[in-house]
Amino acid sequence: MLNWLPRDHYLFPPLEAALKKPNGLLAAGGDLSPGRLVAAYRHGCFPWFQEGQPPLWWSPDPRMVLFPAELHVSRSLRKTMRRGHFEVSFDRCFRNVIEACARPRLYAEGTWITSAMQDAYVTLHEQGIAHSVEVWQDERLVGGLYGLSMGRLFFGESMFSTVTDASKVGFVTLVERLKEWEFDLIDCQMHTEHLASLGARPIARAQFRQCLERGLDQPTAASWVPGSTDR
Repeated sequence: MLNWLPRDHYLFPPLEAALKKPNGLLAAGGDLSPGRLVAAYRHGCFPWFQEGQPPLWWSPDPRMVLFPAELHVSRSLRKTMRRGHFEVSFDRCFRNVIEACARPRLYAEGTWITSAMQDAYVTLHEQGIAHSVEVWQDERLVGGLYGLSMGRLFFGESMFSTVTDASKVGFVTLVERLKEWEFDLIDCQMHTEHLASLGARPIARAQFRQCLERGLDQPTAASWVPGSTDR
């Protein structure tokens, strides 16, 4: 039975109440207010729905994550990064990144990053919770990703690339920065071959919840400097 969320509080059902089919559907309804979004990620779920649907909240089991120490960078990708064809910045143009992530893909119809979703995460960015990674080539934005930073956890949301390896370069640069800041985990939500090739792997929902309990309220050395650039 699917749980429906009221608008007057931010409580979510226990993660164990999530459906098995479709995997991880926990609740529907509510809204995309900053308070609810933060409560969702802290609880262990995230929004994912199409235009015209009510907000749907998911907690899949297993959960795709990347532990920073397990980052895998192929020899060819390392070679690409050493060539210096890309520049990577943080928080330089969050709105541009999320708009690019929302554009249609060849392998999918429509987008779940609706205009309302974009506005909600831009608000979280303005509050210092959501952050973007931008990948540049010849001063053109050719790749990037965005997500939320809470404690020693980074919750990845979406990435895009218009040039081969651009999103991988951005992701690797982010993970290496998070490793310096002693982050515990990057939440990748669901399995993709793209993320698996970089070292992400599935863990049980119960283990993911333990990671939340350990890492959410831990202090970090994170310093998201808008416009800072890595070559």
